[in-house]
Amino acid sequence: MITDHWPLFGLRLHTPRLELRVPDLADLAQLAEVAAAGVHDPGRQPFVVPWTDGTAEEVARSTLQFQWRMWGQWTPDNWSLHFVTVHDGQVIGTQALEARQFGTLREVGTGSWLGRAHHGRGFGTEMRAAVLDLAFTGLGAQWAVTEAFADNAASYGVSRKLGYADDGIARHVVRGEAVVGRRLRLDRAGWAAARTVGVRIEGLPPCRPLFGA
Repeated sequence: MITDHWPLFGLRLHTPRLELRVPDLADLAQLAEVAAAGVHDPGRQPFVVPWTDGTAEEVARSTLQFQWRMWGQWTPDNWSLHFVTVHDGQVIGTQALEARQFGTLREVGTGSWLGRAHHGRGFGTEMRAAVLDLAFTGLGAQWAVTEAFADNAASYGVSRKLGYADDGIARHVVRGEAVVGRRLRLDRAGWAAARTVGVRIEGLPPCRPLFGA
């Protein structure tokens, strides 16, 4: 079985409404379709890498290629884990957890997106809470970091709800314009104090060596 050689395919995170899993090809096809249908208001670009600027076909293809690239580049010292987020049997978006030199730094980063049809229902909070539980409970992380553009109130609100504190700014160029990103940081104490979403982790033990944990 594929999980004998790549145990991440057996890793599952369960919350009250969602399942997060490493996608198979059928999941990736759904994810590409969700991306092609739209992730954000086309009048603004919330990502440093403007991967959503393109035709529906281009966005779908780049979604697939990005996922495959992350699989192929994985090492225990530099990994980027991209789950699909599943609600009522349908893929609605993706949630990432990533780290470099995790065995020494014990720090992870997160990123995510949802199809526009699924915004405003609290899914962003729930899926981020799932990977934070994987990081802190499952892998022994000490810190989690994230960033959102200054005008991305929804992402910033999710971070503050989950216990993150402001950690400075970063500046980027997006669509030829300078934009400000707000960095946020969460430590174990902050995560424990803000933890309200129940999470069940399935299939983690054989994956641990892949994380450098």
